[in-house]
Amino acid sequence: MPVNTRDRTVLGRFPGVTLEPVEEEVEEEEEVEEDQVEQGGCCRWMRQVCPGLFRQPEVDDITDTEMTGVDEEEKPDGGGGQNPHGGDQPDAHIVKVNSVDLMSEQSKQNRKEHHTDLYDGDDLILRRGQTFLMWLDLSRPFDPTTDKLHLELKTGAAPEVPKGTLAIIPLVDELQDDRWEAKIVKEEGDRVQLSVNSIPTAVIGIYRLSVVTSGQEAELTSIHQPADNIYMLFNPWCEDDAVFMDEEEERKEYVLNDIGRLYYGTEQQIGVRTWNFGQFSGGMLASCLFVLEKSGTPASGWGSPVNIVRVVSAMINSPDDAGVVEGNWSGDYSDGTSPAAWSGSVEILSNYHDGGGTPVRYGQCWVFSGVTTTVLRCLGIPTRSVTNFSSAHDTDVSLTTDVYLDESLDPLDSLNVDSIWNFHVWNDCWMSRPDLPSGMGGWQAVDATPQETSQGTFRCGPAPLTALRSGQVYLQHDCPFVFAEVNSDKIYWQRNLDGTFTQIHNEKHIVGHHISTKAVGSDERYDITHLYKQPEGSEEERIAVETASRYGSKPETYSAPSAEDVSVQVTLDGDGPLMGSDAELSITFTNGSSEQRSVFLHSQVAIMYYTGVHKATLRRDRTEVDLPPDSVTSVEWTLLYETYQGQLIDQAALMLTLSGRVSQTQQVLATQFSFRLKTPDLLIKPIGKAAVGKTMKAEISFTNPLPHTLKAVMLRIEGLGLLSIRKIAVGDIASQASFSRIETIVPTLSGPRKLLASLDCEELTQVHGVVSVLVGE
Repeated sequence: MPVNTRDRTVLGRFPGVTLEPVEEEVEEEEEVEEDQVEQGGCCRWMRQVCPGLFRQPEVDDITDTEMTGVDEEEKPDGGGGQNPHGGDQPDAHIVKVNSVDLMSEQSKQNRKEHHTDLYDGDDLILRRGQTFLMWLDLSRPFDPTTDKLHLELKTGAAPEVPKGTLAIIPLVDELQDDRWEAKIVKEEGDRVQLSVNSIPTAVIGIYRLSVVTSGQEAELTSIHQPADNIYMLFNPWCEDDAVFMDEEEERKEYVLNDIGRLYYGTEQQIGVRTWNFGQFSGGMLASCLFVLEKSGTPASGWGSPVNIVRVVSAMINSPDDAGVVEGNWSGDYSDGTSPAAWSGSVEILSNYHDGGGTPVRYGQCWVFSGVTTTVLRCLGIPTRSVTNFSSAHDTDVSLTTDVYLDESLDPLDSLNVDSIWNFHVWNDCWMSRPDLPSGMGGWQAVDATPQETSQGTFRCGPAPLTALRSGQVYLQHDCPFVFAEVNSDKIYWQRNLDGTFTQIHNEKHIVGHHISTKAVGSDERYDITHLYKQPEGSEEERIAVETASRYGSKPETYSAPSAEDVSVQVTLDGDGPLMGSDAELSITFTNGSSEQRSVFLHSQVAIMYYTGVHKATLRRDRTEVDLPPDSVTSVEWTLLYETYQGQLIDQAALMLTLSGRVSQTQQVLATQFSFRLKTPDLLIKPIGKAAVGKTMKAEISFTNPLPHTLKAVMLRIEGLGLLSIRKIAVGDIASQASFSRIETIVPTLSGPRKLLASLDCEELTQVHGVVSVLVGE
């Protein structure tokens, strides 16, 4: 489906595409006696039950007093309009709130008990389903026999009790779970301390607090509104929260760890880079909530982690909602930042927030995943970045990856819209799924990279891993697409003379290998393929594939199996070829028959975007290979550096496509092998002892492996608690020349830290390094 476009950001992603100022806190009291107005009985009743609903102060941190009573016409005979309090001052006896201490500092009990003491700043940041404390400074001692008090928490544009965006919190003698309630736990003269309980299904976001007091008759009320807001997050420590996670070590990794590892490359050549999630950095919570606000979704839906991850999955990409990151697979990033240059999420989210919601240029799958991890961990949802190697992109819901060949077995590029990415990075999020059958809770796949739409929007998930493993692709959300990414078969179709197509070959073990994430508590790679699929080639795995295919657009795919006695496999030695050198692979044929076999082999090597989209063909070859009976025959295949020099893009990805037919049996052989040319690492060496507030140094060095000069090289270094992002123009680096630079660092946080660096230029990308630094007090 060739498409001509001026939008280069889609090149390489789809086949066939060508070219308010902060005010000081004010505490003041204001007494207002409302004129009596004519009102119905329902309105008067609501005033008495929830008097706080009928007053909307226009300034922060104020106390309002209002009179609510009966109309003159409705007073009993003989009432004579006397003041119900029997005096000239109707508010003389009402207790009022002078100030509120939310105990919000990082070092205070609230933040520590709610596991939010790592967030920068002194806002009150809470996790739902858990009690918190506050002090009220009153105008006089509180008398429970005559004084009434309740709290109101409001969030969203139009707070309402039925929608969960308005919580009316009564004062009770004893707190109960699953209820908004408050209890006086300490009294000191005119001060009282409240313990407040939130519900485990509370809407997350920013709440505005009101403290409402009244007299015994509730006709006179005083409303105090502190200037400071309250932030409510999901709570993985609360058993009744949908995101509850049982193991403390996993909570530390998937919620509290602000740095991680992202994997890339190919299944034979797995690379890794460190990523600063930085969810506790200054301004990150505000930026993450800004992302939710920009989505335009109602706050009433923000109590469900399923809803939140669908919103975030849509908002991290930009195509249909001006989300955080604009994708670009073209190789031209001249008007933005190369996706490979980013080392963390903080700068991206800060730029998006500071820019009022202008998408940040540019990102690819690992950037979308890294930012998603930051946002969801910041909001309290356990999340990890996950890499799938040989990741399929199914474009027609067939749940297969289809390759179309012409009558001569050459690829039909115009029809080959399905692709297999060398790697693809998405996310797993942990939550229960009460919307699905029992057993579907736990890890859910969520993908923010814009590939296919879900209900009209570029988003994907949450898809339960349990459903994917068993082929239950009819469950929500987007299970067919994710299943195809990890477990689709690669089906080869040959065009007949009449224009129809016949299935000629099926590769069953090509897609979904070494699905990887960072291990809990260490920097090791943890293979989680077993969570996504049954053991490759097992009867259970075949049943899952065939079960899933029945819900796809080609349910008859598996009706005609074919026999095979010759197989072909491509392998590479060690870690594979290095950038700047010749690439050498081995093609191995196995003849399982007792007779001679001959294969007429077509080979083609092409430059690929890592997404599996074809950019250009480098070389084509045709050769005949003779296979003795019961033999294994190897053929060496070499790609000279001169052939690919200057033509590679981004990930330095290449694909070798082999197809052929066994002359004696007409069996078709076909396979595709992706590989990359490895780039060197940046070497980082700390110099001196690291301590908070003390100067140390770090040496960053690199050697150009290419036989030509690297032009306009840029170096970026950063480290949470070590230094902010620093961009350095290095200039040119000659062929085989070494570069070294000393940087001065003044750590700001103690403990184990990571110093990251990345190097980027037009000729060479994906060059990065990391070193651990232990910072003393």
